Amino acid sequence: MTPAAAGRPGRVLGIDVGSVRIGVAVCDPDRILATPVETVTRTPGGSADVDRITALTGEYEAVAVVIGMPRTLRNTAGPAADAARSFGTAIAESIAPVPVEYFDERFTTVTAQQALRASGRSVKSSRGVIDQAAAVAILQGWLDAGR
Repeated sequence: MTPAAAGRPGRVLGIDVGSVRIGVAVCDPDRILATPVETVTRTPGGSADVDRITALTGEYEAVAVVIGMPRTLRNTAGPAADAARSFGTAIAESIAPVPVEYFDERFTTVTAQQALRASGRSVKSSRGVIDQAAAVAILQGWLDAGR
């Protein structure tokens, strides 16, 4: 948690950036629990998805946005990390002065898929839910790391 985000009480959005969908989560103002919000469909050029995240930032009066940063098991960045950072830059420009942070998202999608399987839901029919669950895992991890 950066000093900018740590010093301001309030809600934080968590974002799981995918090539097809974006999972969104939000925490309570006391920053205890992350909950799913919605799944945003990616758009060619990225303007509608950036606009939706910008709108959600305002709607929830978020004081920060945390974007999952995909890393390899060797802790290196790849094309997915480049895409997440590019999306994060577009979001940061759109929501300034609200800070954008990045948090390691390794295994969040796998964890979300396992949780859905355990609950008896089909992974294939629950792709949007998986993206939201991954966003929850990213944001909850960030919240827990800041305690």
